[in-house]
Amino acid sequence: MKKIIKKIIPESWLLLFHLIVAKLASFYYGNPSGKMVIIGVTGTKGKTSTINFIWSALMAGDIKTGIISTANIKIGEKEELNKYHMTMPGRFEIQRLLAKMLEAKCKICVVEVTSEGIKQNRNVGIDFDIAVFTNLTPEHLPSHAGSFDKYKQAKIKLFSGLSKSKKIIDGQKIEKIIVANADSEHAKNFTVHDADQKYTYSIDSPSGYKARGIQENDRGVVFSVGQDAFSIKVLGGFNVYNALPAIIIANHFGVSARLINQGFYKLSVIPGRMEKIDEGQSFTAIVDYAHEKQSMTRLLESAQNIKNKENKIIVLLGAEGGGRDRSKRSAMGEIVAKKADFVVVSNVDPYDDDPAEIIEEIAMNAEKFGKERNKNLFLIEDRRAGISKALSLAGPGDVVLITGKGAEQSMIVGTNKIAWDDRVVVREELRGR
Repeated sequence: MKKIIKKIIPESWLLLFHLIVAKLASFYYGNPSGKMVIIGVTGTKGKTSTINFIWSALMAGDIKTGIISTANIKIGEKEELNKYHMTMPGRFEIQRLLAKMLEAKCKICVVEVTSEGIKQNRNVGIDFDIAVFTNLTPEHLPSHAGSFDKYKQAKIKLFSGLSKSKKIIDGQKIEKIIVANADSEHAKNFTVHDADQKYTYSIDSPSGYKARGIQENDRGVVFSVGQDAFSIKVLGGFNVYNALPAIIIANHFGVSARLINQGFYKLSVIPGRMEKIDEGQSFTAIVDYAHEKQSMTRLLESAQNIKNKENKIIVLLGAEGGGRDRSKRSAMGEIVAKKADFVVVSNVDPYDDDPAEIIEEIAMNAEKFGKERNKNLFLIEDRRAGISKALSLAGPGDVVLITGKGAEQSMIVGTNKIAWDDRVVVREELRGR
């Protein structure tokens, strides 16, 4: 039905419709974003993890905070998984959540902002005060006429519009703030816009908040910023990038390094983001959302760092259908062939595309870089069967990575939306072993 509507009605009309609905939703719920500090986090990778780190640091400072992310929705300590199969829920739903947070006396809400959401005006009616830029790599380009520049410009709108509104809460002017990853070559495109305060962070480049002394193992990551040492329990050295904006924002609101560390310590799990699944097995099983080359590369590099030299890495992956970026299929096939010992290719969300065709595109490129079918490369369309195969290949000390869906609560095959959770399935399969 959606495809038919898109063919009949001009895109400009559809976007106008989304704009009107967004404004109506904000009006209907009494513009809740005007009564809280709203933080928008955008970028290609790391948004969900960044949002959860921000939440943990602010909550540790006794600042009640809500979040709306791809993986989870939190109102203070109350958490539910995102059931909508989209990062930014429909306009009325997102305003309803903001109103619910305001009613629960949240002072701050952190919202994951996508290029597609901005294009469809889902950000309209949300009065942002702080904009965070994580990074930018080519993804979701089919939604932006195949143009990386249009993709980037959509995200920039969050920053260019930041200072256009004024907000006063409890008699105090709320500052407009930009936070950006200085290691990104695109950072200047985001920091050039007007704001009361601008902060930068990095691991490699000069910045206001530069991480040093990064060490990771199978228990987490430690690093320093200035004179302060920090420790996170979420696996993966790349998560330092996701923790740095939390340090900046919490520090801006007067939260001490000691309390930030307490918040980080309590954040042991971000749903479907480097999430360890432990059922007493002799190997490490991790569920992660990685679904394109860059995030897959970082995930595999972290797996190398947490295992012993003699142990294996087994990865299950796939790619989305439904008009999503096809180029990433071959790119992921290459990287897993180079960095994993065993590869299982399976369904993610094929939509109405041929699942076998998607799997074949990934597998063919894995073969070009040395993998052999039915030896260290397996094509298994049924995702549960694929997960079972990946787990069966693991021995003591090995690392199994189940990628592509994270904590998503459904899988879309054809026109059917199937209830699904990789973490639940992995637990079931481990218990069955």
